Amino acid sequence: MLQKSDPRNRDLIVNVNGKLTHRDEAGVSPFDSVVQGGDAVWEGLRLYSGRIFRLEQHLDRLVGSAKALAFADIPPRERIVEEIRRTLAANGMTDGVHIRLTLTRGVKVTSGMDPRLNQSGPTLIVLAEHKPPVYSIDGLSLVTSSVRRFPPDCLDPKIHHNNLIQSILAKIEANVAGADDAVMLDVRGCIAETNATHLFLVADGRVLTPRVVACPEGITRSAVLELCQADGIPCEQRDLSLTEAYRADEMFCSGTMGELAAVTRVDGRVIGDGRPGPMTRRLTGLFRQLTSREGTVVVQLE
Repeated sequence: MLQKSDPRNRDLIVNVNGKLTHRDEAGVSPFDSVVQGGDAVWEGLRLYSGRIFRLEQHLDRLVGSAKALAFADIPPRERIVEEIRRTLAANGMTDGVHIRLTLTRGVKVTSGMDPRLNQSGPTLIVLAEHKPPVYSIDGLSLVTSSVRRFPPDCLDPKIHHNNLIQSILAKIEANVAGADDAVMLDVRGCIAETNATHLFLVADGRVLTPRVVACPEGITRSAVLELCQADGIPCEQRDLSLTEAYRADEMFCSGTMGELAAVTRVDGRVIGDGRPGPMTRRLTGLFRQLTSREGTVVVQLE
C-alpha cells in the first residue's frame, strides 16, 4: 500500500510558527529539536465539512505529551486552533483534509541533546493536505514485524512523540514482504498495534482490542469503543495473541488517516472469509455517522 500524491497538494501553503509559505520554500532550522533528535510531539487531525473530529481530545494528547517531555513552553490552545484555521484558509480547504500538527521543543543555540540548549521555542508546524482515507476498502494484508513496541518502563506510548523509527523499520519489513502494513507485538509477544494504526479483532460477536500498554491512547480507537457501547456491541480491552488474530472472524484497524479499514490477511492466513465482515461494515457505518455530526468548527461553510 503506497499512498498516492494528490495533485492539489503540489502548491500547498505550510505554516511554520505562524509563517505561511509555499511547501517548496518552507523550512525548519537544522538546530530545531525535531531535526536534532526527533524531540517533538504530533497529532493527525481530519477535517470533515469544516469541522475537525475530536479536536479537543487531540489537543489534550498533544499538550499532555509535551508536558511529559518537560517542554518549557506550550502554546495556548487558542493559538494552535487559530494557526490551523489560517492554514486551512490559505489553502482553501473545507473537507477531505488530513492535518499533521507538530510541536517541537524549539531551536537550540548549538547542536546537542541537552534541552537546556533550547533557548528559542517551541516550533509549531501545521501541514494540511488534501487526503481522503488512505486504506483500501477491500481489505489489508499484514505481516508480523520483528520490531517490538516499547513497554512503559522503556518509553511510555502515552507520549505521542516524533521518534517513529520503530514504525519505519516495521513498515520496511512489510514493504519487503509485499504486505500493506506490519503487526507489531510488545516485548511479551502480545499484539500492540500496527506500524500506523490500532487493531481490533472480532470473535463470536465480540469486538476485542489490545490494552494501551504498548500502544498510544488512540482517538479513533476510543471512538470505536464508544460506538460499541452505545450500539450494544460487546467489546473488551485485553491482551491478544497472534493465534487469536489468525482464528478471528474479522479484523480491522483504526486511525485518523485511514479511519476504519478491514484486515483480511495476516502472515499468510486468511481472516474470516477474506472480505470485510459484517461487524467491520457496521462499525464503519456508525463511525461515518459520528464524523458527520461531531467536530469543532474551524471553517465556516457558505
